[in-house]
Amino acid sequence: MEKNRVCRLLGIEYPVIQGGMFRLAEAGLAAAVSEAGALGTLSPHAGMTRNGDPARNLRFQIQRIRRRTDKPFAVNILLDLPESGRLVDVLLREEAAIVITAAGDPGTYTELFHCAGMQVLHVIGSVSQARLAESCGVDIVVAEGCEAAGRIAREEIPLLSLLPLVADAVKIPVIAAGGIADGRGMAAAFALGASGVQLGTRFVASEECMAHSAYKKAIMDSGDNATLITRRGSIPVRSLKSRFLEDLAEMERSGAGKERIEGFIGRGRTRKGQLLGDMENGDAYAGSSAGLIREIIPAAAVIQKMMNEYTQAVHRMRFQPVRHPI
Repeated sequence: MEKNRVCRLLGIEYPVIQGGMFRLAEAGLAAAVSEAGALGTLSPHAGMTRNGDPARNLRFQIQRIRRRTDKPFAVNILLDLPESGRLVDVLLREEAAIVITAAGDPGTYTELFHCAGMQVLHVIGSVSQARLAESCGVDIVVAEGCEAAGRIAREEIPLLSLLPLVADAVKIPVIAAGGIADGRGMAAAFALGASGVQLGTRFVASEECMAHSAYKKAIMDSGDNATLITRRGSIPVRSLKSRFLEDLAEMERSGAGKERIEGFIGRGRTRKGQLLGDMENGDAYAGSSAGLIREIIPAAAVIQKMMNEYTQAVHRMRFQPVRHPI
């Protein structure tokens, strides 16, 4: 594959981005992804001790990844978090080059990031959000379908519909996210107008990821019906099915109020599932692509395998003519 707009803008070899997995996107994984020619991503909360300081942790993670690679990497910032302003300050002080924003107004910091010489990506879940991001000067939008892991857009639009709609609506490059785990998904995304793909769940099941082994095994053992979306009041979240999730879904179906639901969820569910391996009582985010993942391999192997599969998929499409219906 020749370098396209996304590769040239971000300074990477392959148009593949590691998702900003909230608790899991720390420097070890991100460095491995970047070293392999894709774009590794840091989360300010990954690798952080319980009740730690996300700003201090982000500074530590940026310094740590720079000791491991001189390749480009991104930092994921959720704009609706109360500490987002402090995290932005860390990015500017550490002279980060690429930021991926989500869950908020893309106009809040984009001009400031550009003044600092940064490339800005913004995660969107609808055409209107994509147009707003473009009007705010964002360089690339990440179109995330409801197949994605963890927190998803309230619109819950599947990627198959969202991606071509967004590609038609904006002139800036579009990254496809949600439900992609191999080169076949990448080829499909490119056919629908994407210039790159973002993977989260596939990188959870990589050797470098700090996720608990039970979490990785649950992904490998999953099938096509392994995940469930719960609304949690107002924000839909996709996770692996578990006793906790089934009980939560039943509470939602019965019309339980917000306070009761929040009380049931409590604190530390994602840490319990993703880092401690309690797959029944914890919350283990996973996209619908989990059923496609059957092995834990190094991040570099994930990327190389994906690119080989992409080439094979494109070759098949070129040389297998479609029969027109009579």
